[in-house]
Amino acid sequence: MSSREVEAAGAVGAVEAVAAVEAVEAVVVGGGQAGLAMSEHLGEAGVPHLVLERHRIAERWRSERWDSLVANGPAWHDRFPGLEFVDLDPGAFASKERVAAYFEAYAEKIAAPIRTGVEVTSVRRHEGRPGFRVETSDGPIDARYVVAATGPFQRPVIPPIVPADAGPVQLHSSSYRNPEQLPEGAVLVVGAGSSGVQIAEELRRSGRSVYLSVGPHDRPPRRYRDRDFCWWLGVLGKWDAETPPAGAEHVTIAVSGARGGHTVDFRDLAGLGITLVGMTSSHDNGTLRFAPDLGTNIANGDANYLALLDEADAYVTRNGLDLPEEPAARALGPDPACVTDPILELDLDGIGSIVWATGYAVNYSWLQVDALDENGRPKHRRGISAEPGVYFLGLPWLARRGSSFIWGVWHDAKFVADHIAIQRGYLA
Repeated sequence: MSSREVEAAGAVGAVEAVAAVEAVEAVVVGGGQAGLAMSEHLGEAGVPHLVLERHRIAERWRSERWDSLVANGPAWHDRFPGLEFVDLDPGAFASKERVAAYFEAYAEKIAAPIRTGVEVTSVRRHEGRPGFRVETSDGPIDARYVVAATGPFQRPVIPPIVPADAGPVQLHSSSYRNPEQLPEGAVLVVGAGSSGVQIAEELRRSGRSVYLSVGPHDRPPRRYRDRDFCWWLGVLGKWDAETPPAGAEHVTIAVSGARGGHTVDFRDLAGLGITLVGMTSSHDNGTLRFAPDLGTNIANGDANYLALLDEADAYVTRNGLDLPEEPAARALGPDPACVTDPILELDLDGIGSIVWATGYAVNYSWLQVDALDENGRPKHRRGISAEPGVYFLGLPWLARRGSSFIWGVWHDAKFVADHIAIQRGYLA
């Protein structure tokens, strides 16, 4: 074969390689609640798309939560509008397995074009032509639009306080499964949000000695005047709040759907035998130190709780609703000794394990476009990123307080899908 023939054959091969790249108008990265909501709205808008999920649908509900976890909202609330939980009372709290099955059923209902077991390794903008090259474990895909729907729970965060070789077994709440998993000895649970309080209570009920490190938190009632707190936050407009109160961007909510659902009261947890301590601040030579803020954190949580009751009562009066009064809800018991005389230091010799219920950070290392700030966080407005054609979905406060919740992400997805449809219209 002559050199000219070799060059010609190479050119043909290059053309065939380009032609072999799959192309679709939109790629949605993530097959959880955000990805499925996005798929539904893109489908209704007539946008050809693919949903890529590196594991299974709703994988985090399956393998990154403890065994006894249930949804924190009742079944009538924690769902998409188009499908109810079959064979589950609307006021019940779905198990994590039931939630995963729900999303599988929803994907089937909307005929979501989802591919599981496909990991997205990089997204880069094309040079000299529109759209993006999406590299995956199953080969490249070209797309005009990319929606990052991987949600907020991407990288578990364990504060660098206690060295790994300090003695206790340390794990994040995403790796905790059940009390039998942990070695013998007392357990320190760090974090006063829903995960921390539920794990601490489960451990204590199993017979473990438990310390719970309590930081700033909101503490809504599970139910008040015959309505779930999800309903109250809805009618009071709190789910639709567009910006968090100053300084409260990352304040957790202490609420539980466990054991049929109940209001979290740290006095009750202390009465159960859990020792409350302040925020975990430092470690030195086998001694763990806590901030002297426990009483303040408990008091602020109580104030948040009572303020919501006040707003609920005012709403009932203003609208003339016939809802039963509940004066007992305002009866707060005395502070336990661990609050009035808090422990500020703890010898780690008696601690067998530490469960860090300290939240997550995002990880968009695969998104190699100008859509992130210097700290790797999304630059966006209501999910529309600084990089034209790239969108985010499922993040806390993406558009409102409810954005990272099941029903909230569904409504955010419609806004993003509408924006994509508008851009398609301009291009057409």
